[in-house]
Amino acid sequence: MVIAVIVACEIGFWVLLLAGLLTRYVLRRPTLGALLLVSVPLVDVLLLVVSALDLRTGGEAGIAHGLAAIYLGVSVAFGHQMMRWADERVAHRFAGGPAPAPKPRAGHEHASRERRQWLRHLLAYALAAAILALFTLIAGGLDRALPIWHVMAPWGIVLLIDFAISFSYTLSPRRA
Repeated sequence: MVIAVIVACEIGFWVLLLAGLLTRYVLRRPTLGALLLVSVPLVDVLLLVVSALDLRTGGEAGIAHGLAAIYLGVSVAFGHQMMRWADERVAHRFAGGPAPAPKPRAGHEHASRERRQWLRHLLAYALAAAILALFTLIAGGLDRALPIWHVMAPWGIVLLIDFAISFSYTLSPRRA
């Protein structure tokens, strides 16, 4: 059940985001568009509540709860950035807004952006760990909730690889 809610929340995120942006820029209804955009984080709240209730009512702690924590951590750490990215493009396409600035592809600006993105990745990891800790308490202890923590080891490896790549640009910036 939790996997289905994760999928529904991911779909809900993009549907609410696109509906809000299209309402704002295409239908020219900024207040309604803002209301839809403000409701985007409610998707995360829904996933948190459903996952916690599932554990609280005796649901077996498993990988789905771990994935829910990852989803929530990534959504909080990167969600605003994704919304801004989409807003810039929809505003440009439908409302005559300025063209989105290209990402720096070389030099110190690129290295700085890569470091900031890695720090966001680290924030997502830390938030997911905090959510897993909360889920562990709700589930009734580590012995009952240990399976939800199994998602952190592979993600930790990805985080280390991302660190090595991101900070390598500091030592050896890309050339233009």
